[in-house]
Amino acid sequence: MASDPHRWRVLAVVATAFFMTILDVSIVNVALPSIGRDLSFSQANLQWVITAYAIAFGGFLLLGGRAADLIGRRRVFIVGVTLFTLASLVCGLAQNEGMLITSRAVQGLGGAIISPAALSIVMTSFEEGAERNKALGIWGALGGSGAAVGVLAGGVLTKYLGWQWIFFVNVPVGALVLALTPRIVRESRRETAERHYDALGAVLVSSGLALLVYAISEAPNVGWATARTILLLIASGALLVGFLVSERRIHDPLMPFHIFRVRTVAGANAVGALLGAVIFANFFLLTLYVQDVLGYSALKTGITFVATAGTAVVAAGFAQALTTKVGAKPIIVIGLALLTGAMIWYSQIPVHGNYASDLLPGYLMVGVGIAFAFVPVSIAALAGVAEREAGLASGLINTSQQVGGAIGTAVASTVFTSHFKTLIGEGRPKLDALTHGYGYGFWALAFFGAAAIVAALTLIRREEMAETPATAPAA
Repeated sequence: MASDPHRWRVLAVVATAFFMTILDVSIVNVALPSIGRDLSFSQANLQWVITAYAIAFGGFLLLGGRAADLIGRRRVFIVGVTLFTLASLVCGLAQNEGMLITSRAVQGLGGAIISPAALSIVMTSFEEGAERNKALGIWGALGGSGAAVGVLAGGVLTKYLGWQWIFFVNVPVGALVLALTPRIVRESRRETAERHYDALGAVLVSSGLALLVYAISEAPNVGWATARTILLLIASGALLVGFLVSERRIHDPLMPFHIFRVRTVAGANAVGALLGAVIFANFFLLTLYVQDVLGYSALKTGITFVATAGTAVVAAGFAQALTTKVGAKPIIVIGLALLTGAMIWYSQIPVHGNYASDLLPGYLMVGVGIAFAFVPVSIAALAGVAEREAGLASGLINTSQQVGGAIGTAVASTVFTSHFKTLIGEGRPKLDALTHGYGYGFWALAFFGAAAIVAALTLIRREEMAETPATAPAA
């Protein structure tokens, strides 16, 4: 498919919607105390404001990507934006915890439809090469900086307008995207005489992924070794194994396994999962440290992340140019090395930390690391993928990052909680116990970062990055 003459306007429209979905992963973090007070949330249920979104988002991404390929990418994108926008409105109008949690789940479903459809629209609007790499560089910058901007936006909106506006702000943006999409974005879909929708595969993978995200999100609260967590993990594993068996047996599966014949695609998804674990858990731990140990307000906490968000946006341009010039692999490794170094830096943060000397160097390393990792990983995840399977590849990398983020946050939370309780039991002061607990959590993230470097070095191949969609395996 030739490049769309309106491709840069297409990118602006769909990237705006994508950025909303990433923003809403973290924007509620600093607003949770205010939400809890206003809606009389129980402490146990408050975390569901985040978890409900994560479960729906992670569980339905793969289905959303395949639906875009078969039904039409623009059509599915519009459905996703409509769902997301309406759910955002209901979130802001919520009068009780049940109403907010339910609407957050619908918002997550909308995000799961938007993200892969939007990325596949970008892929099919730009021919493979320097221009697509530049577009994916912008995409990677938005994805990488979205979590940091979310913390900042959440702090500002909660402080000056109220927590409801972290949701209301999506409504005019969503309405604008819906107005522009039919005029600017052309329709595209997989061209095939027959359309098989693999209903069984969709049910198995969506329920399996949703149950997996639920199990690991709840594990820090109920314990990893409890019967509940173990049974949930077994059930999710059984559903996903059933999905794999089902996909092997049907003519037109939801996830054709031949896509993994391109080793770089498989490697990019492995790196994407570990990268998501580091990034999302990093913002989770840092937000807690800055508020609970340093005593920063929601607004001040958000402002601290300007350094990361701004650095990521600036560095993304360099990351895209370098990826085009020298290839994705070395740039990914540099980015992951910076992120791993930042996690080790954060593991040393003191009780009475100073922003300029103790936090800012890490914030800057993370900003550059995000750009240098996210941008080439986004490019590598689509390397050599046929246009007809753009939605599948887009759904895969989004799923890898979201599920990885859920796992990373759960593991970091478990490590922090267990060490915090141990130190409190030994009679250590609360702030000291908190700080050292966070330090152990950052060491766990450094391990994920090191594993990602190994995956990038061993699985991503320079020669495959030069393949065109025409050389991708046929369905």
